Formats: sequence, structure tokens, C-alpha cells
Amino acid sequence: MQRTLIVEALKSEKPLNNISVCGWVRTRRDAKGFFFVEINDGSCLGNLQCIVDEGTEAWMALADANTGAGVAISGDLAPSPGKGQKWELRAKTATVFGLADPEAYPLQKKRHSDEFLRTIAHLRARTNKYGAAFRIRSETAFAIHDFFRQNHYILVHTPILTGSDCEGAGEMFRVTTLAPGEKNVSEDFFNRGCNLTVSGQLELEALAMGLGRVYSFGPTFRAENSNTPRHAAEFWMVEPEAAFIGLDDLMDLGEGLVRHVVRHVLDRCQEDIGLFDKFVDKGLAARLENMLKLPFARIPYAEAVHILEDSGREFTYPASFGIDLQTEHERFLSEEHFQRPVIVYDYPREIKAFYMRGNEDDETVAAMDVLVPRIGELIGGSVREERLPRLQARMEELGQKLDDYWWYMDLRRFGTVPHGGFGLGFERLLMMLTGITNIRDVLPFPRTPGSLEF
Repeated sequence: MQRTLIVEALKSEKPLNNISVCGWVRTRRDAKGFFFVEINDGSCLGNLQCIVDEGTEAWMALADANTGAGVAISGDLAPSPGKGQKWELRAKTATVFGLADPEAYPLQKKRHSDEFLRTIAHLRARTNKYGAAFRIRSETAFAIHDFFRQNHYILVHTPILTGSDCEGAGEMFRVTTLAPGEKNVSEDFFNRGCNLTVSGQLELEALAMGLGRVYSFGPTFRAENSNTPRHAAEFWMVEPEAAFIGLDDLMDLGEGLVRHVVRHVLDRCQEDIGLFDKFVDKGLAARLENMLKLPFARIPYAEAVHILEDSGREFTYPASFGIDLQTEHERFLSEEHFQRPVIVYDYPREIKAFYMRGNEDDETVAAMDVLVPRIGELIGGSVREERLPRLQARMEELGQKLDDYWWYMDLRRFGTVPHGGFGLGFERLLMMLTGITNIRDVLPFPRTPGSLEF
């Protein structure tokens, strides 16, 4: 079957004869001597209206086709006299691949709650909202790869199975071939404990020490029992790592990536962004455009704390030097104080991981976070500690087992150089781009505490 995508048909510059389109019936309206069916194939937000005249082969084939049916319709693409649509298909023949019982098909109404649609995640891609969300997800992924390719970063694939805990938090999923109750890890598949990765950073550092500029883009896992709109057990991370890079360079890279993605999505996903701007988050498109008008603000952590302390705002978690910034702090800085994205840098060493490079004041580290309106932290990263004595001292201070990181310290023994990188939460980026407020609704099949369906 030679098929024309609906996005191609709707963008056609001229009438087309004898084309075939495939999709799912969104609506059907019957009239005397003819009926209309609108079908959508997922290639764009718009539906293609098909006119089916009595007596045609298509009339007979589509007699029982209602909302949800999977069909193929052939005919001529002709100008539409109706408002709001340029083309319609004059149906000649049709094939019904599968009917959908109107008494059982759950997507009969035009609007459903997000909570309900999460219970039928296998079907929600057929709705306007989720079709748009997942098309934006695809374009965003493309834009990320495009940005790094333009900047000469090499895509690498880091392990999903790991024996180390990059973040040091211990909230990891265990992977084992042992039977329930067996505890002797020496008899396990790897003869040691194995977990799903929380980050590919440590391996990326090794690859950056030979390839210069690398990045990974893949799934990561956190066994954090947190039922919030911002957390999921399985999510995707974008993690660049580069040799010969300083903190200012790292901030430039993070800002450049975000700006590139926003520009790409605004240019390539206008129709889908328009849906979210109208029905999900009014003002979304203008807010995204505003992100491109001014440089991101940049302030040291100490200044950020002073701004919060002097704000007169009663935060749930009072701000003071030495605390990790909470979402309410991050959103205040980006949404209200600066009214644009802000990069906070030079965090206290006591609240950051062992691998972050210590500053000369011995109180802070060369770390940075990119904070954006409505989301808070989007990017977190740092320059890495490349000086072996300082790295060892910090690891011992935090109780890390040096033998577990022998290869990581080798990178400092043999040709150490300044280097750094960051992690960007892909789903948080999508929430920023769509105005969707729950991470479960930008993941096709969300994995959260107590939920492992589909």
C-alpha cells in the first residue's frame, strides 16, 4: 500500500488524485446520502476529513466504522468548502482493519482527565494532548543530538548495569540472578552487587579523557520512593562531559543547549505548542519566546541565598547559607526575581558530591545549576576534581571506598586535565516546553512507586 501521511496531505500545495491515507477514526457524522469521518494517523495534530458518498465502495466498507476504528481510505484530495480546513478527501474505497466497540472503547469523549488517561497509557497517544506531547518529545530529542553534533560532541553509550553509586545516595535498583532470600553476592552473576545506573557520569569522564567531548542520552533509574509530580523511577538524562573545560564554559554549554532546543521546538512544533498554549498552559509560547530574548542570569550561590533571605517571602523551607536550594527557592529566583532562567554556581562543598572540584576558598565547589520558570532545576553539573590528592582526601572524608574507584583515580594519575559536565533531566525539559505539570504525562509509560503497568 502506497500511503500518504496526513501531515503531507494537509500541507499539500495542490489537489491530489488517488491517494491512500491510513489512521484511526476520531469522529463520524452521518447525513442524508453521505457521511463524514475524520481520521488521524499521529503524524500531526490535525485530522483529515473524508467525505463518503452513498453508493461508493467506501460507503459499504465504512458502514460500521466509528470512533477508534483503524482504517485505510483512498480517494481524491480536493479543496474543502468548510471553514478551518484547506483539504478534504473524497473517498472512493476503504478498508477497515479493526473496529472499536463504542460501548467499550474508552476514548469516546473529547476531553478526559490526565488521571484517567494514565490508567490507559496504551491508548492515550491517540488523544490530541498526548500525541502532541510525544511529537514534541521526538523533536526535542532530535534538537539535542543536533546541538551536540554541531559542537563536535561524540555520542557514547554508558552502561545501564553498574557496580558503583555515582551520586552516593544509595537509592538504586538492585539487579540480581540470585533466588529470593539468597544473600551471597559472590555467587551472583557478576560475583558482586549490581545496580541500575543513576548516571553515566563516571564512565563519561573516562571517555572524555580520550575523546575530548562526549555525551550520552539514555535511561537512568532512581529507587526513590517519592510520589511527586517531578519524580519518576525511570527517566532519561542528557549528560555531556568535556575535557579542557572550566565553569564558565560549562555554563555557556548548558545555556546554549537550552536555547537551541527552545528555538528548534518553537520553529518545528508550532501547531503542537499552540495546543498546549491554548488548553494546558496559557502564555506558554510567549514564555518560551522570552527565554530567548535575554541571556540567562548568573549568580553565585551566596548571592542567591541573600536574595531569598531579603525577599520577604515566607518559604516552607527557610533559606540560609549551607542548605540545598528547594524547588520553591529555585522557582522564586527564576519566575519572580529574575523572570528568566538563572544559573546558580559555586555551591557549598558540604552539600555536593565528592567528585566536584573544590574552589580556592575551601568552602565551595565549582558546581552550577540551571533553574528555569515553572520547573526549578533543569540542569545540574560541575567541574570535576582533577587533582588526585584532593580527590582522595574528599572521598576518604565522605567514607568512600577508594578501592572501588581505582580506575577513576587512574584518570588523575595518567594525564589528568581539567574537565566537567552536567546532567539535564529530559522529562523536566519536556515539562518546560509543554507546560505539563506532571512528569508522568511526558513519559509514554511512566514508572513510579507502585506503578509498573504496560
